[in-house]
Amino acid sequence: MMNYEAFYKISYGLYVVSSAHGGQRSGYVGNTVFQVTSQPARFAIACNKDNFTCELIRQSQGFAFSILQQDTRAELIGLFGYKSGRAVDKFASVRHRTGQTGVPILLEDALAWFECKVVQTLDVGTHLLFIGEVVAGELISDAQPPLTYAYYREVKKGKAPKNAPTYIPPASTAAAPPAAAAPAGKYVCTVCHFVYDPEQGDPHAGIPAGTRFEDLPEGWVCPVCGAPKSDFVPQT
Repeated sequence: MMNYEAFYKISYGLYVVSSAHGGQRSGYVGNTVFQVTSQPARFAIACNKDNFTCELIRQSQGFAFSILQQDTRAELIGLFGYKSGRAVDKFASVRHRTGQTGVPILLEDALAWFECKVVQTLDVGTHLLFIGEVVAGELISDAQPPLTYAYYREVKKGKAPKNAPTYIPPASTAAAPPAAAAPAGKYVCTVCHFVYDPEQGDPHAGIPAGTRFEDLPEGWVCPVCGAPKSDFVPQT
């Protein structure tokens, strides 16, 4: 028997991994980024084969990753974590630069970035493991700590996107009809699995603690993925 809570004890950072090819660019929020050698400096990233960014990395043989700061805006995580680069130019509305390999590099809400050229690719099933040699990098700020997956999950109440290596499918009961809800209970976003807790509210959207889900404005959206209120169901 597997207790999936054990997986949450493994520590990760959160990054935006990006690439470009043929006039197209994209990026995604990832947690599987780690340094594998120092001389030369090389990093490995795991990218789901279904991600548009994965296609771009395979074609361009280059990628970058930006280290996100602890107070990264939920809107940015929603943009890079829950929207497809096939439908949206994710870099159109954020501050970024173009690296020497032609890949876009996120500067917004980032502490540092590295740009890499791919030197090896490993097929590990649902994901490709790209090993890249660093060609450039920069420290942007050290004013706050980096965002970790533990902080994102425990404090920001965020969940891993379905293409993430750490994704664990929610219980089937999470999609129960709203009619079964307790009036002042927690509600779950059916898109990204963010949990709205009335005891905490949504301070980033000006929703004070103690606000019931039923009393949220109709225009309120999920702070992680931007899904409307109608996409939430009671937590059971």
